[in-house]
Amino acid sequence: MIKIIDRRSKVSTARSGNIPSRENPDVERTVSSILRSVQKNGDAAVKLYTRKFDGAQLRTLKVPVSEIRAALRKGDAKFLEILRQAARNIRRYHSHQIRKNWKIQGSEGSELRQISVPVDRVGVYVPGGKAAYPSTVLMNVIPAQVAGVKEIHLVSPPNKNGDVHPDVLIAAGLLGIDNVYSVGGAQAIAALAYGTETIPAVDKIVGPGNIFVATAKRMVYGTVGIDSIAGPSEVVILADNSARPAYIAADLLAQAEHDERAVPILITTSRKLAESVRSEMNRMTEMLERKEIITAAIRNRGRIYIVPSLEAGIALVNDLAPEHLEIMTTKDEQVLKKIRHAGSIFLGDYSPVAVGDYYAGPNHVLPTERTARFSSPLSVDDFLKRSSVVRYTQKGIDAIAENAATFADHEGLSAHAHSLRIRTRR
Repeated sequence: MIKIIDRRSKVSTARSGNIPSRENPDVERTVSSILRSVQKNGDAAVKLYTRKFDGAQLRTLKVPVSEIRAALRKGDAKFLEILRQAARNIRRYHSHQIRKNWKIQGSEGSELRQISVPVDRVGVYVPGGKAAYPSTVLMNVIPAQVAGVKEIHLVSPPNKNGDVHPDVLIAAGLLGIDNVYSVGGAQAIAALAYGTETIPAVDKIVGPGNIFVATAKRMVYGTVGIDSIAGPSEVVILADNSARPAYIAADLLAQAEHDERAVPILITTSRKLAESVRSEMNRMTEMLERKEIITAAIRNRGRIYIVPSLEAGIALVNDLAPEHLEIMTTKDEQVLKKIRHAGSIFLGDYSPVAVGDYYAGPNHVLPTERTARFSSPLSVDDFLKRSSVVRYTQKGIDAIAENAATFADHEGLSAHAHSLRIRTRR
């Protein structure tokens, strides 16, 4: 049963106890050992850890292209059409994120530009284990393709037979991804970061995973770029007494079924709504397949906060900076203007997080664990590098060289000053 906390007479935040530390010494030691081993021993180490952690004896790491094509050919026709439509929605949304190169024409013939260039090679991690995630394939691959990335390598944990889930292969095949590897966990991140005989080293790794994957990504950052360090899935629902309890309950349970560390939170001004939502959650949980996971998540980190006003609820939302925020009030647009920190925002009774997970178009790879205070959803920008371009003419350098050289003199860098003054006409 989800815990109800009445904060109408309190001013403290809900953050304490809900956001765990990112550091786990035992996990870090294990991951560090895996990274070193894969860096040294390549494919052999990857196969060893795959046998140890996934129970799969792999002869080869790369999934044959023929197997990807076969999965696509044998896939359920209705599901394939749904994937195609979802892919179109995602591609359409992300196409609006493309940056244009720009130029500033300065005085005396100077010219300043910014150009954007896609990353050469990207690694995409697609989780497995508790569920299959073809949606993660779409959400990570499509913005990379829109950005113009030419080479994409996808890794995903195998089952006991060494096979990647067919739905993941279908999604990869649909997007034209031929480089798929039946590897998961920290060993997959190590392979992408350092390269092995089979898996080439990439420039950036994207995609969510468990604590071992997240820790590995953090540890290889600097050798490669990463999108973010994903934590457990979160939803905060801000609702007044106009909201429908059954909708709220369903959305809280949808987040809770991700895993036992998921964060389902309701913030409301109404005690009556809070009680009704809890009752609905209890009733619905009994009907759901992942009941044990849901129950654990609700027990561990599920909360309903009753606040004295909508303004207090907004303040609490901004403090929590959630991955997903649903706003179900009579003043949705006014509330939206006051939200400062949230990964993805869903307005009204008919915009559940689940529609964003699969179909709407915005990316579902989002900042978690309060990182929405300073980071954003995965986007085309994550696959682009920006470079500055500077051009000065003789006339232009004559106009500014002495000022810039004097600046260098004040920093004690005489060679810098000389490189400016030597170019001026005397």
